[in-house]
This record gives sequence, structure tokens and C-alpha cells, in this order.
Amino acid sequence: MGVAERVRAASRDTIRSLRFRNFRLFFGGQFVSQIGNWMTLVLQTLLVLRLTDSGVALGLLAAAQFGPVLVLGAWAGLVADRSDKRKLLLIVQSLAMAQSFALAALASLDAPPVGAVFVVAAAGGVTMAFDNPTRRSFVTELVPEHEITNAVGLNSALMTASRVIGPALAGLGVQTVGFAWCFALDGISYVAVLAALWAMRPADLHPAPAAPRGRAQVREGLRYVARVHELWVPLVMMTVVGTFAFNFQVVFPLFVTRDLDGTDSSFTLLFSVLSIGSLAGALSAARRSSMDVRRVALTVVAFGGALAAMAVVPSLAVAFPVGLLVGFASVSFLTASTAIVQLRADPSMRGRVLALQAIVFLGSTPVGGPVVGWVAEEHGARAAIALGAAACLAAGAWGLAMARRAAGTTEGLSAVEPSTPVAGG
Repeated sequence: MGVAERVRAASRDTIRSLRFRNFRLFFGGQFVSQIGNWMTLVLQTLLVLRLTDSGVALGLLAAAQFGPVLVLGAWAGLVADRSDKRKLLLIVQSLAMAQSFALAALASLDAPPVGAVFVVAAAGGVTMAFDNPTRRSFVTELVPEHEITNAVGLNSALMTASRVIGPALAGLGVQTVGFAWCFALDGISYVAVLAALWAMRPADLHPAPAAPRGRAQVREGLRYVARVHELWVPLVMMTVVGTFAFNFQVVFPLFVTRDLDGTDSSFTLLFSVLSIGSLAGALSAARRSSMDVRRVALTVVAFGGALAAMAVVPSLAVAFPVGLLVGFASVSFLTASTAIVQLRADPSMRGRVLALQAIVFLGSTPVGGPVVGWVAEEHGARAAIALGAAACLAAGAWGLAMARRAAGTTEGLSAVEPSTPVAGG
């Protein structure tokens, strides 16, 4: 097989989940909508930074955006397990559209009140709390079970590709049409995902059995995770990394404008470059057919190393290539930790487990965002990035140790199992 044939074969293998009509509809609708969503997230950051010029305010904005995930996430996951996910997404995405139009109305004022921006951001956090576990567990219903890892990887590629375009459009939009029109365009973008959800064929879905109604089902999900090594170890790592390292929207605007003497446009450009690296990481992960704790831990270590390099870059020119590494490593970790959860979790528990992952990742931001914002305000953004790097390296080292311990336990059990065949025996 020649080089061209191998490239074509690898490309077909990477996008194989797009053979399924429902997944194609989901992919196309989400791509348009997520571009608008990332544009709005960046615009909110830039708007609050322009109104306050405060790292603490950016941390509080992050808390408003993601705090509802911490409070409602576990219940939202149970709702996802009990519900028709397509219908639930139609409701949630319609509410998210309304939130974008509310932001457009606020931004059209001569002096938008910061408190009102926080309130609307919190309303968006409520929709995110329900959207995240529902949307991510719905991906597994769009393809057969043997294609789940590929579908998860492509979905991550979709999310990260939107992070390339969305921030770039935010920077361009602020300089041309202004905040209000950009928020309004995000609202309009939700039409794509709503139309795609309506056009799907329910008969072609692979729905997981709905969780029956009962008492203490949220606690049941927590107990289930605690029993499964390949679920709780990645979730602990996610908690640490989410709290201290995934606060890009807090740290990077300050890092670019203060430490590297850049502008708002420089920040959106760096964010887009970082997202190009994320896209490469997601496409790389999409080709994997299996996942284990050791591989997840290695991606955390790589993320920590990339952040450590970013903390010491001397200029914007050097920050851009390092941003590619940060993006690649960060989404490699996100994709790996999501894939292992979706592969190892029982289908009837998947929504609750994914909601728990969202709680420890997005829900850790209300804790970590203000802390990281305070560190950046008092000691500089470089110190805040270094804090994230240290957290990743520590979490990755712990994850590798737990993987080795689990492997040793498994080998020990196998050694005393009398029925286990011995190679060459």
C-alpha cells in the first residue's frame, strides 16, 4: 500500500462514525452551535475584563458560569439517565438560545451592569449542568457500541475545532460589530442544533435502558463509581486538574495583556492557536479503540509539562507554539478521561457518571477560578499557570502509581488462580 493509500485509509478510520446518519446530523448541528457557544464564553470574559480590569472578577465570572454544575450536576445526570435524551436536549438547547439573546440585550446597553452579566452567566450554567451529561451520553446512542471510542474522539474534535473558530470570531466581532451582535449570532446558531435533533431518526438510535425511578439514586451512582477503579481514579485526577489547571478563561487574558504586553485580539489569537493543538489531540485520540488508567495519567503528565513551558515563555511569539502543545495535551487528557468513563460505565449509570465527571471538572471551577484569579492578581499570571502545571504533574504521578498498584493486584490474583493457563504450558 502506497503512502497516499495509507493516508486515505487512516482518514477513513478516523471519521468512521460519520457513516451513521444520526451522528452526522448531531455532528453538523453541534459544530455550528458550539462555535457560537465558544464565541460567547470568550466574549463574556472580554466584556467583564473591559468593565472591571480585575482577575478576581474573571474568577467570579467563572464561578457564576460553572457553579450551577457543582450544585445541580449529580441530579442533572440522574435526569439524563431517566429521560429521552434527544427530547431533553431540545429543551435545554432552546433555553441556552434564550440565554444568548439575554446577553445580547445586556451588551446593547451603554453601561452593562456587571452583576447582571453574572446572573445571566449563572443561568447559562444551569443549562450547562443539564446539557453536559445529556449531550455526552447521547453520543453513545448515536453509534453502535464498537464505535463509541471513535464517536467520543470525533465529538471532542468537534468541540475543539469550534474552539479554534469561536474565539477568533469573538476577537473579530468585538472589533467590528460589537458585543451585542456577537451574542445575538450565538443565539441564532442554536437553530442548527435544534434542526438536527428534530431531523434524527429515533428508530436508528441505540438507547441505553432508562434508569427506573427510585430513592437514593444519586448516592447509588456515587457508590458505583467508588467501586470501579477505572472510574474513580480518573475522576480524582480530573478534580485536581479541573480546579487548578483548566482555568484558561481566567488566567490567559491576564497573561497575554499584562505579562506579554498583548491586546484582546492577541488573547483570542492565542486561544485559537491553543485550540488548533486541541483539535490535533482530539483527532489523535479518535483513532484509539481502547483506554486505561495509565494512559489517562500519562496525558495529565504531558499537560503539566506543557503548562510548565507556558509559564516561562518570554514573549507572544514563543507562546504561540507552546500553546499548540498545551492544547494538544489538555484535550488528550479530556478525551482520554471521557472515553474511559463512557467505555467502563454501565449504560444505566452512564448519565450519572458523566454528570459526576462534569461536576469534578466544570464544577471545580467555582472553587479554583477565584483562587487562580487571586494568585494571578497578587503574584502574576505566570504563577497561576505554574500552579496548574504543578497540580497536573502531581495528579499524573499519583495516577501512574495507582495504575501500577492495580496492575500488581491483578497479576497477583492471576498468579494464584488455578484455572489460569500459563503461556507455553
